[in-house]
Amino acid sequence: MSQHTTPGQISRIPVLEVAPVVEGGRWPAKAAVGEVVPIDATVFREGHDAVSATAVLVAPDGSDHAWAPMTDISPGLDHFRGFLQPDAEGDWSFRVEGWSDPYATWVHDAGIKIGADIDTELMLAEGVRLFDRICRLVPEDALVAPGRTTRAARALTAARRALGDATRPAQARFAAATSPEVTEALRRAPLRELVSASDTYPLRVSRRLALAGSWYEMFPRSEGAYRKKDGTWVSGTFTTAAKRLPGIAAMGFDVVYLTPVSPIGTTFRKGRNNSLDAQPGDPGSPYAIGSADGGHDAIHPDLGTEKSFRRFVAAARAQGLEVALDIALQCSPDHPWVTEHPEWFVVRADGSIAYAENPPKKYQDIYPLSFDTDPEGLYVAVLDVIRTWIDRGVTLFRVDNPHTKPLDFWEWLLAEVHATNPEVIFLSEAFTKPAMMQTLARIGFHQSYTYFTWRNTKEEIAEYLTEVSGPQGSVLRPSFWPTTHDILPPYLTDGGVAAFAVRAVLAATGSPTWGIYSGYELVESTPRPGAEEQIDNEKYEYRPRDWAAADEYGIALLLGKLNEVRRAHPALTQLRNLTVHPTTNSHVLAFSRRISADHASRATAAPQGRTMRAGGNDRRAPRHDDVIVVVLNLDPRNVQESVVHLDLSALGLSAPEGDENAPFFVAHDLLSGETFGWGAHPWVRLDPQVRVAHVLQVGPA
Repeated sequence: MSQHTTPGQISRIPVLEVAPVVEGGRWPAKAAVGEVVPIDATVFREGHDAVSATAVLVAPDGSDHAWAPMTDISPGLDHFRGFLQPDAEGDWSFRVEGWSDPYATWVHDAGIKIGADIDTELMLAEGVRLFDRICRLVPEDALVAPGRTTRAARALTAARRALGDATRPAQARFAAATSPEVTEALRRAPLRELVSASDTYPLRVSRRLALAGSWYEMFPRSEGAYRKKDGTWVSGTFTTAAKRLPGIAAMGFDVVYLTPVSPIGTTFRKGRNNSLDAQPGDPGSPYAIGSADGGHDAIHPDLGTEKSFRRFVAAARAQGLEVALDIALQCSPDHPWVTEHPEWFVVRADGSIAYAENPPKKYQDIYPLSFDTDPEGLYVAVLDVIRTWIDRGVTLFRVDNPHTKPLDFWEWLLAEVHATNPEVIFLSEAFTKPAMMQTLARIGFHQSYTYFTWRNTKEEIAEYLTEVSGPQGSVLRPSFWPTTHDILPPYLTDGGVAAFAVRAVLAATGSPTWGIYSGYELVESTPRPGAEEQIDNEKYEYRPRDWAAADEYGIALLLGKLNEVRRAHPALTQLRNLTVHPTTNSHVLAFSRRISADHASRATAAPQGRTMRAGGNDRRAPRHDDVIVVVLNLDPRNVQESVVHLDLSALGLSAPEGDENAPFFVAHDLLSGETFGWGAHPWVRLDPQVRVAHVLQVGPA
């Protein structure tokens, strides 16, 4: 029975510095179904007896669901780590149990004394007594699946007999009690004394798409748009946009993300390239929401009707795609709220409504909302908008500039939606300071845009990959986008096709969630002078594309291959499993992702029943860990060569005795189909005109 700590007192076996814990448990740490969640704690005790720790996963109904052994990963610092893997959605929790380890204590003491021939028979007799307790108290079904006779149980019984066999040499008796079979059996089902539990901390488990997925952004009005002979434009519709869905699905994307589809205002409408003078027929920015045709819950009549939108959603689902919608909480001067609820806006001294500004820039076509004048009314109105779109089939929302709205509003809204629709996912588009970005994640946003778009050098990328895949991953799930409709980074403006390939590989393998903006396949890379965005920006005009021309660039094929590889390899759909490996070239980046064999099967399996079980006992587990190594040439113009110094422990490999440079494992390139024999320090050569990266599955020869 666990002894929980009394508030204000330390437990018998102290358990401190438990992680992941967000603000003392004020908000839940994040996890997803099948995600491998690292659990950390500092566990120690007085004296010299050994201690260990167990991570316990608690189901939403309060029952203990699963446990995992924890390992001291910093000897001398008492820092223990284990891994839990929830298998269903819901509000779970976890705790850490510290305990005295009599077996480890006996092994340590007996190993020293028997080796020195001090109290040998006494130590062996102590071992017999210890194994009497182990065989009596450790249930066989804790060693493996219930109802199965196991080699592990037989190994414990055999060790008890060997220890008591005085006809055998002392060292042989000790060896029988410390065999790999015995130590593995007691790792799975240890004899625990003085068990002391930490507090229980919240862990919100979302569906897998909250952690890992691939997004494709499109402006539905551009798909099927055409110019008539008189020069006027005809907008694309949901019906014409649906014709693009098979092509998106063929590239393996999970989500089709639509920019706002509500009516667009005409007052101060922006023209092409964000000009202040809109010409007749200019469609305006879809972020200037609201007109006489309605507000945020309405559908732009040029795009179709509610019925045609629902047909679009159904067509997407038929292709295996979910629909995400952009939510921009701002209004054009023509929005119905401006006249119906003037209290929801800021009125200036001259009686006019304040428009959006980022001095010296002015955005006269957009009125920001005021969340302080009538919060109750505005909060409910926004919630009604979200629920309207959920009812129409939207399951994900990309939220525009959430950092410009109050955090208490978002905390309330996200909680309200979660209470009725926990399957709905929110992506935060907050390119802002770290404190705001991370707090938005803490209070409920499932995913976050990141600074990835502006990380270019090897050092910048390596540091950022390590940051987002570390402890921060318990709060903020990164979404990597090479470009957006607002952002065209300089790296892509003059790097050609290879630059687009580099950033696609990096986004798809560096983060479990990634996305591209429509047109990436066509290597659209011409910037508007003086701005970090595309010229002829689609935000302000129709932009139909010749998708057949994408074949000449090969990017669409690469995107499809990357998504295919991601689906086949659960290591790439985990977040907190990344290791950067040193290279000898400043233009060559190497990193790996690994998931253990037993965790890999549960990362993709259907949810299991809630029977208390130890981690790592899944009979469906593959034979080997899933290990992916990415080696990337960051220079899109020149051939680069490098030696990669692989951290073999991070790959779950060990070099044979002798020359560690000699090939001893297989590296299979999942992009090219080639297979290499590698050692600990392979040499690579990457010509960006041929290939920008190796994406390798590695394993024993």
